[in-house]
Amino acid sequence: MTEANAIFSPDWVSPPGDTIWDAAEERGWTQAELALRLGYTEKHMSQLINGKVPLSMDAALRLERVLGSTADFWLTREAQYQHHKARLEAAERHAAWAPWLDELPVKELMAQGAIAKQRMDAKNKPGLVEACLRFFGVASPTEWRAHYGNMQVAFRRSRSEQSNVGAIAAWLRLGEQQSEKLDGPKYDKARFEKALQHIRTLTCEAPQSFEPQMRQRLQEAGVMLAWVPAMAGTHVSGVARWLSPTRPLIQLSLYGKTNDKFWFSFFHEAAHILLHANSKEDKKSIFLDDPNATHTHDPQEHEANMWARDWLIPPQYAQALPSLRTKAAVQQFAQQVGIHPGIVVGRLQFDQHIEPSWMNDLKVSYSIQSTKRP
Repeated sequence: MTEANAIFSPDWVSPPGDTIWDAAEERGWTQAELALRLGYTEKHMSQLINGKVPLSMDAALRLERVLGSTADFWLTREAQYQHHKARLEAAERHAAWAPWLDELPVKELMAQGAIAKQRMDAKNKPGLVEACLRFFGVASPTEWRAHYGNMQVAFRRSRSEQSNVGAIAAWLRLGEQQSEKLDGPKYDKARFEKALQHIRTLTCEAPQSFEPQMRQRLQEAGVMLAWVPAMAGTHVSGVARWLSPTRPLIQLSLYGKTNDKFWFSFFHEAAHILLHANSKEDKKSIFLDDPNATHTHDPQEHEANMWARDWLIPPQYAQALPSLRTKAAVQQFAQQVGIHPGIVVGRLQFDQHIEPSWMNDLKVSYSIQSTKRP
């Protein structure tokens, strides 16, 4: 930003009374005479000049008659004064709220373009507080704790490390922002199931091909899809949640970027939407999932795992898995069941039919460009 285009934000504010008094002095009037001409007491006149009382419409009309200019000029002068006064008062509050920044992944939000990059010093912290409040869409840290801080009671965690509430809340908010830009019909379970059948056929395609199809099919079924890059401290690959009773959201981070983990994460989240939203209470849950969390005691997480596993490789084909010992056999099997060979390799490794180091060259690493913020 050039100096000529920079916004002037002084750390002082001038009340309309300064302009009133300048005009009176030009005419050689005392404060008592000005009060007499305006029909005010000297006390009220003093309060008006010193910004102790607001300049009303009636006062603006009186000033128009006595000092000139227009009533609109005087009202605009008052509005500007109140605006700048409020901003200075807000800056003081923001400075007092600076410790709140310690609860948030500020540098990560800068890196993802959610807030402007700047140094984390005392001078910039009030502005960073305001930027974070705008990002979360809350008036103060109190409201943030009431909404996002208390959101953790709805977290259904797949691993104990998912305890950084600030980082998780920031990551969830990025998904909310994406979904706010989307529109579509209310959730339709039957359409969602049909969409999932089609999406399963896309596992052999490249991201630039499957991503728009995937998004369109889900949106037609009333399901929002958000790609948000992984954020340090979240330990989350995907989330299934309901933003409203008729608006579910699947949010993926590409944490664990190989295609076997990506597709398992997606269908795992889809299972939560399909299976675990039978009541208003169910729809308050926020499922935080990580494909590296191999064991869970949560029956709903276990059910989602089994559903995703069987959706990708139906049980009638799974009995052949232990016999797949070569790449050629894996590729032939994958073609038979209609999924990418990398997904088969991931299943074989998870079920311990092969070593974790085997056949990884059949997997594909994903990088979906739409995860980048404009």
